[in-house]
Amino acid sequence: QVQLVESGGGLVQPGGSLRLSCAASGTIARINRMGWYRQAPGKQRELVATITSGGSTNYAESVKGRFTISRDNAKNTLYLQMNSLKPEDTAVYYCTFDTWRRTYWGQGTQVTVSS
Repeated sequence: QVQLVESGGGLVQPGGSLRLSCAASGTIARINRMGWYRQAPGKQRELVATITSGGSTNYAESVKGRFTISRDNAKNTLYLQMNSLKPEDTAVYYCTFDTWRRTYWGQGTQVTVSS
């Protein structure tokens, strides 16, 4: 079964940057929207950013101007460039790929912003 594999998480100081990546372990046909979600301890999972197959993007207000979502359609890979990170960005980050049949979810990667 095809899985999504995230990478790039870790510990970073406030004001620092990280780049998350998400790739499928096999072929997924006709991916429409891709996205990033996050879940902080004790909080509900929330949408961070999405990008359509045509490149249209949408961001949560809390990350606008600091995060950039992008995708490589040829490689079926999704990215999230995170700049000016804040302690409140600390969470497990999950990627998603939407197709007409189902939504794929990654296993999550931890991002911790702390001095």
